[in-house]
Amino acid sequence: MSRNVAIIGATSAIAQAVARNFANAGDRLVIVARDQEKMDAVAQDLAARGAASVDRIVWDLSILADLPDLVSKVTTLVKNLDVVLLAHGVLGDQQQAEKDWSYAEMLLRVNFLSVAALLTSFANYFQAQGSGSIAVISSVAGDRGRASNYVYGAAKAATTAWTSGLRGRLARHGVHVLTVNPGFVVSPMTAHLRRGPLFVEAGPVGDAIFRAIEQKTDIAYVPRFWWLIMFVIRHVPEFVFKRLRF
Repeated sequence: MSRNVAIIGATSAIAQAVARNFANAGDRLVIVARDQEKMDAVAQDLAARGAASVDRIVWDLSILADLPDLVSKVTTLVKNLDVVLLAHGVLGDQQQAEKDWSYAEMLLRVNFLSVAALLTSFANYFQAQGSGSIAVISSVAGDRGRASNYVYGAAKAATTAWTSGLRGRLARHGVHVLTVNPGFVVSPMTAHLRRGPLFVEAGPVGDAIFRAIEQKTDIAYVPRFWWLIMFVIRHVPEFVFKRLRF
């Protein structure tokens, strides 16, 4: 039986990679993004891959007050939603954020507050339904603040904490909550960064996230080796960590 799946931030590289798996399975998709042209291209690709249908919603996710209306639109368009994936975000410029609070606030708003707003509404929907899966793209950057990207990292740390608490709340109602912590992924978001051996393509990351949703995993580091890397980083003493330059 086909599932009803909503993907928020559907034009990101990771979101597209996950969506292709749902399309290959013949599921019905609702995709949400800000850029109409890019979203149309994504929708055409998903339809060609076998999606039962692909509905599109253009929405600016940075306007917090409008986000409950977005959830209402999605859940009205698709009855009995099975899966929602929140995959939107922006890496931003740490140095600019250090100098300009309004820019830093934008990064926090897009990367955390908009996620929290959406999760509040989707959580209530799934709790009332008594079933479903919520998957959220966080980041390994949220495991420990680094001097080079602590604004982005703080937003992701808050996202990770929020989804952890939400998972405990919704587990008793039959709702699955997945926190995804990717490492370095080849994508437009990371195009300005120097490619190193830890970079991976978006395709395998999307496949791993799809499997984690299917298997009802709680927390997924993708690729898996990031769990060990972040375990070590989390346990470096602070007097040493603060002297590191990375």
